[in-house]
Amino acid sequence: MKSSFWLEMEDGTEIHIRKWGSEIEHPKAIIQLSHGMAEHINRYEDFARFLVEKEIIVYGNDHRGHGKTGEKQGLLGYFSDNDGFFKAVRDLQAISMKIKQVYPDVPIFLFGHSMGSFLVRNYIQTYSRHIDAVILSGTGYFPAITTTVGKSIASIMPPREPSRFMNNLAFGHYNKKIKPKKTDFDWLSNDGEVVQQYIQDPFSGYIPTARFFYDLMTGLNHMQNKRRNRYIRKDLPLLIISGDADPVGNYGKGVWRTAHLYKKAGLRNITTMQLPSARHEILNEVNKAEIYLLLYQWIEKNLSKM
Repeated sequence: MKSSFWLEMEDGTEIHIRKWGSEIEHPKAIIQLSHGMAEHINRYEDFARFLVEKEIIVYGNDHRGHGKTGEKQGLLGYFSDNDGFFKAVRDLQAISMKIKQVYPDVPIFLFGHSMGSFLVRNYIQTYSRHIDAVILSGTGYFPAITTTVGKSIASIMPPREPSRFMNNLAFGHYNKKIKPKKTDFDWLSNDGEVVQQYIQDPFSGYIPTARFFYDLMTGLNHMQNKRRNRYIRKDLPLLIISGDADPVGNYGKGVWRTAHLYKKAGLRNITTMQLPSARHEILNEVNKAEIYLLLYQWIEKNLSKM
C-alpha cells in the first residue's frame, strides 16, 4: 500500500511525501529516500516495492524544485530564493522527525542518490544522531576549484531562468565514454527503456535554473569540508555504492576519494561497493534485482547489530 501527504516546512513551503508499506505492523526498518537532480520520488517505485516485501517501510519526498513539490512551487529546477540547498537538507531532517513520531523505535536508514546523496552528506554533518545508517548511491568527489568557479559563474546569471550553459558545464562530458551514443542520457543506465522513460517524463531531465546550480555548488563545497565532517558520529554505518561506469563518481575514483574523506573524519564503519559495468542509476540497471538484494543484505547485516 502506498500513500501521499504534504508536510509544511518552517518557511511555509509544502513538501510532497510518498509512503510505501503502511500496512506493515512491525517493520524491520524505515528507508528514507532522497532522490537525485531533475527527477522525482515516483521513479523509486520498484525499489520501494522490493523493500516493502522485506517488511521495510519506505518514505521519500519530492525535493524543492522537483516533482509535485516543484509543481506546487510553480518552478521546476529552483530550490528557493536564498539558502535553497540547506533548506532542502532541513526538509529531510524534518521528515526524519516526522517518521520518528510515527515509528519511534524503528531504525531509520537514510538513502541518498546522486544530488540526493549530496543532501544526505550535508545532513549527517549536523543530524547524524537522528538516523541509524546511511547509504550513498551515485555520489562523487568534486575539486574545490571546480565548484568555486561554477558557483561564481552561476551567480552572474538570471537566477530563475533555466541555464543551459551551467547544465552543459556540469553534465556535457558524461557521455564521452559511451560509443555509440544513442541519447544524451545514456550515462544514466545500461537499460535503454529506463533512459527513454526518463526522457519522456515531464518531471525528469529538464534544465535547472542558474540559482539551482549556485545552490548545488554551495552544497558540494560544504559536504567536503573536513572540519564539518568531524561532527559526524564515528559509529555511523555508511555504505558508499556506485557503478564503475558512473561519470558522477569519476568511474570509481571519486567514490574512493569520498570513502577516504570519511575515514579521515574518523568514521569507523564504512563499506564501499563498486558494481561492474553499472552506470549512474544503480537502482535502474539491467541487473537491478541483484543490486536490490545486495543493498538489502547490507541493511540486514547492520540491523542485526542494532
